[in-house]
Amino acid sequence: MASEIDICNLALGHLGDEANVQAISPPDGTAQAQHCARFYAICRDATLEMHAWGFATKRASLAQLTTPTTTAWVYQYAIPGDMIKPLSIYPADADYPAGTGDDDNKQPFQREGDVILTNLPNASMRYVARIVDPTRYTPLFVETFGYKLASRLAGPIIKGTTGMNVAKEMEAMADKQLAHATANDANAGNYKPDHQPDWISARGTSISQAQHSTRWRR
Repeated sequence: MASEIDICNLALGHLGDEANVQAISPPDGTAQAQHCARFYAICRDATLEMHAWGFATKRASLAQLTTPTTTAWVYQYAIPGDMIKPLSIYPADADYPAGTGDDDNKQPFQREGDVILTNLPNASMRYVARIVDPTRYTPLFVETFGYKLASRLAGPIIKGTTGMNVAKEMEAMADKQLAHATANDANAGNYKPDHQPDWISARGTSISQAQHSTRWRR
């Protein structure tokens, strides 16, 4: 399990630095620690926003606010305080295993500032949360985060044109690592619905028949 310091030193190591930061809250007095303290939270939240990470995905009932000022939507809800990115809005009485299963019931919505607008009453939301405890991060997330942080540290640590070029290299590595991390994260679940979606019911076909038909077409 990684710590904040581990991630900072990982990023510094990518830049060829000695990577011996001891603390960033507050910084230990070194220039490296000060730079890490500046960019750590920014890069953490940016990496979280890039994907619906399993460890960061949450769901919660939403608190309804006053009637929206626009007539385009019927209901207005407060966003959860730890939300990084909304994923879906679905009926509050829909009960599925955590993290997946609400795709057949998710409803249209729009985020405006600190509110969510939708036409669904008693709504719940599935979203990516701001997870600040690094012990909850997966190893591949840590690798992606490390490269993302390195891309921000390159400029102030290496400086000049060389620093700018290294920053681009680190950003490219972060994107490459992200592809591996998200693919692995997407394979972490294997949800099979117990209910029959409306589109299957409308055809008069069972789930097993639909799955067989899909395999046959392949």
